[in-house]
Amino acid sequence: MEKSSLLTQEEKEYFMTEAMKEAHKAEAIAEVPIGAIVVLDGKIIGRGHNLREKSQEATAHAEMFAIKEACNAIGSWRLERAQLFVTLEPCPMCSGAMILSRVDEVYFGAYDPKGGTAGSLLNLLEDERFNHRAYVEGGILEDLCGQQLTRFFQEIRAKKKLAKEQAKKLQEDVQKD
Repeated sequence: MEKSSLLTQEEKEYFMTEAMKEAHKAEAIAEVPIGAIVVLDGKIIGRGHNLREKSQEATAHAEMFAIKEACNAIGSWRLERAQLFVTLEPCPMCSGAMILSRVDEVYFGAYDPKGGTAGSLLNLLEDERFNHRAYVEGGILEDLCGQQLTRFFQEIRAKKKLAKEQAKKLQEDVQKD
C-alpha cells in the first residue's frame, strides 16, 4: 500500500522553515548549513544541525542529532508516526538512521545529486526490500534551501581565492626584497 502525506502544504513549509533555522545555526559557526527537525503529533520533538567540522566526527549530521533528540524526548528508539524535515536530501547514513528509527515521513528541501539517497542517486527510504519504508517528498522550499547552500559554498570559494591571491602577493613582495 502506497503511503501519502497527511500534512498540508502550509504545514510542510512551516516545518521546513523550522529546519532552516537549524541550518542557519550551522552556518553561523562555519558549518555546512543543513538543519533538521523531527515532528510528532504536530510538535517538534527533535532538532539538529551539522557539526562535522566542529566535532571532527563523520556522523555529526543534522538528521542524526534530530533523531537522537527525538528518541530521548519520547523515551523510545521507535519514531513511528513521526515526520523528519531536513533542508538537504539525506545521505545514505542518515537515510539508514531514518529507516532504523521507523520515521514515517521524510520531507527535504534541496536535492543532492551527488549524495542524496531519497530519490537522487537511489531511494533507500522507499526501498521495498527493507522492513520499514517512509513516505518521501522532496522540494519543500527547495529554492530557499538550495540558495543557502549555494551562497555558503560561494563564500568559501571566494575566501580561498582571496587567501591564495594574498599568499601569492606576499611571496612576490618577499622575492622583490
